[in-house]
Amino acid sequence: MDHKTHTPMRVEDLNVTNVEGINVYGPDDHDIGDVSHMHGVGPTADVVVDVGGFLGIGAKRVALPVSQLNFMRDENGNIHATTRMTKDELKELPEHTD
Repeated sequence: MDHKTHTPMRVEDLNVTNVEGINVYGPDDHDIGDVSHMHGVGPTADVVVDVGGFLGIGAKRVALPVSQLNFMRDENGNIHATTRMTKDELKELPEHTD
């Protein structure tokens, strides 16, 4: 996927409704997880990502500051995110519990 052609989103435009369930891609452009939910809004929000697993089973839930993700819309208007962290790096983070 060529993210250079996608429209970046401002943090202020993110909310639980439009980011829940979106795909998160790593630096190698592989799908590494899905957004479970957000805590807070704006630049201080945390985004909870389910990493790995299959259909939500066996995934590890980790929280990332919203600043570690780049949210964008593709040419069809679908939202997704990218991160510089790999799947293995995310799996090393502490597990998030609500």
